[in-house]
Amino acid sequence: MTMTQARPAVGGGTMRRKRRKLAEATYYWMVWPFVILFAIFHTIPMLAGIFFSFTNYAGYGKWRMVGFSNYINLFGDDRVMHSYLFTIFFSLVATILTNVISLAVALALNAKIKARNFFRGIFFIPYVLSMLIIGYVFQFFFSKSVPRIFSSIPLLRDNILTNEHWAWIPIVIVTVWQACAFAIIIYLAGLQTIPEDLYEAASLDGATGFKAFKSITLPLIMGYVTINVVLNIKNFMQAFDQIVALTDGGPGMATESVTLQIYQGGFTGGEFAYQSADAAILFLIITALSFIQLRYLNPKED
Repeated sequence: MTMTQARPAVGGGTMRRKRRKLAEATYYWMVWPFVILFAIFHTIPMLAGIFFSFTNYAGYGKWRMVGFSNYINLFGDDRVMHSYLFTIFFSLVATILTNVISLAVALALNAKIKARNFFRGIFFIPYVLSMLIIGYVFQFFFSKSVPRIFSSIPLLRDNILTNEHWAWIPIVIVTVWQACAFAIIIYLAGLQTIPEDLYEAASLDGATGFKAFKSITLPLIMGYVTINVVLNIKNFMQAFDQIVALTDGGPGMATESVTLQIYQGGFTGGEFAYQSADAAILFLIITALSFIQLRYLNPKED
C-alpha cells in the first residue's frame, strides 16, 4: 500500500515540472519577439550612432575613422555649449514648476471636494494630446492673442516669441502645462497610500496644515517625488516638439535645445557623425543626472 500510494506523488511532481517548463517556454516565446524588436529599433541604431560618432560620415557618401575628433570639437563649439546651457536651465525650471504645481493640485484633488473624479479627468486631458499640436496652438496664442489682450503691458505688447531674452517663458509654460497632467496622477496615487489615521493622530499632537505636510505627507510620498523628478528631467532634457512649434530654436539660437540642434545638424546639415557624438554626450548626461537624482532622493524615501 505504501508503494502504491507513493506513485501518484511522483507522477504529480512530474506533471508540475512539465507545467512549469511549459509556462517558462510560453514566457520566453512571448518576451523574445519584443526583445528582438527593441534591439532592431533601439539598441542597434544606438550602437550604430555611437560607431559613426568616431567617423566623419556626413549621412551620405564615403567616410573614414577620425577617432575622438568629433567629441573634442564639441567642447569648443559655442553653439553646442549654448544649447546645453539652455537645455539644462529649461529642464531645471520646468521640473521645479511641474512638481510644485502638480503636488499642490494633487493635494487639492485628494481633499474631500465635490466632483473630484471629474477634475482628475480634466487635468489629465493635456497628457493625451500631441505636444506638436499643443505647441502650434499656443504659438498662435502667444503671437496673436496675447499682444492684443495685453497691449498695455510693454513685455507682452509685442510677440514674446521673438524676444531673445524672454522667448523661453512660453516654452516653459506649455511644457509645464502638459507635464503636470501625468505628474498629478502620480502624486494622487501616492497621497492615497497614506492612512488617514496618521493625520488624525498628528492632529492630536498639534501637527496640522504645513507641519503635517512636512512631517507626514512629504516623507511618505518621496518615492513618487523621485519618479516624477527623474522622468521630468529625462523628458525635458530631450525637449523638441514644443520648441519646434513655438520658436524653432529662435530668435537666432536663443531657444535652441540639444535635440533640435542634433536634428538640424545631423539630418539637414550634413553633420551626421558630429551630431551622433553630440547625441552620445546627451545620453551620458541624462544617465548621469538620473543616477545622481536616484542616489540623492532614494535615502530620503527611507
